[in-house]
Amino acid sequence: MDMHGRFYWNELVTRDVEQAKAFYHDTLGWEFEAMPMESGGTYWLVPGDPMPICGMFEMSGIEYDAAGDHWVAYIAVDDIDARIDLAKKGGATLAQEPFDVPGIGRIAMVREPGGALIGWMTPSPPPQE
Repeated sequence: MDMHGRFYWNELVTRDVEQAKAFYHDTLGWEFEAMPMESGGTYWLVPGDPMPICGMFEMSGIEYDAAGDHWVAYIAVDDIDARIDLAKKGGATLAQEPFDVPGIGRIAMVREPGGALIGWMTPSPPPQE
């Protein structure tokens, strides 16, 4: 299935991972798997079939000083760099330039002309079995 233009991923950015894990476990039955992040810390995945349901990580750093806990949605795009050029021409700004997450994809954080923040990503191809 072509995922271009579809919501692809969601993640919770929180100051209290343990509280969030307990809440979603107790209310939705979610279980969590730890995945170390290259930048340090732990990324928590909620397993699902055929792919994980969502992820979560603890916010830290000055870029989060004014932020409260929040969910971030990501839209899959066919070519992040070309789509970012189009977004800028359309009046968007970047909250975060494109960056690569090995095995996951190439991601950018876009602030659309109305001010809403959205993640765009070109997912990595699935591993060959």
